[in-house]
Amino acid sequence: MKKWLLSIVAVPVLLMGCASNDHEVDTNEEPVDVAALEVIVHILTPEEVAVNEPVELAAHVSQNKENVNDAEAVEFEVWESGYREEAKKIEGKLDVDGVYKAETTFDHDGVYYMYAHTTARGLHIMPKQQIIVGNPDMSQVKEDNSDESIDMNMEGHGDSSEAEEHSEHGEHDEQDDSEHEH
Repeated sequence: MKKWLLSIVAVPVLLMGCASNDHEVDTNEEPVDVAALEVIVHILTPEEVAVNEPVELAAHVSQNKENVNDAEAVEFEVWESGYREEAKKIEGKLDVDGVYKAETTFDHDGVYYMYAHTTARGLHIMPKQQIIVGNPDMSQVKEDNSDESIDMNMEGHGDSSEAEEHSEHGEHDEQDDSEHEH
């Protein structure tokens, strides 16, 4: 019983002993503005576009209200709603003043989604946007609830030439094509 009582008294005494009188020294003269460190990506791509016309995929990258012209990567990941596994990635190139661009064409009406994968200054940001192409029959659009990117380490990552060989929604079996009229 004495050992038990001794341990009850000893633990708080030891803890107080560990809390030294050394105070942490703040080496920053001014407080750090965490918001200023945040990399912000604004998607500039229109939310409604025409079928069979070139579409400019674009995103403005900034940090602390200044353009980021040295992003490690800006890659646009595009897929048709319901066909997430057939997403293609298109590398964005710096155009001017923190704006990165790529181009694609949608070959039929539909609802599409796009992530603007951006790696800059040690951070990865991936805002998502819906793009309505032409005049899709919303009753025929497959629902898409995907909130995650396709595997970033997939084979062919960053190589859009392979993805461009396929149509915008990929090659579906005949059943899918009959449900998804062009």
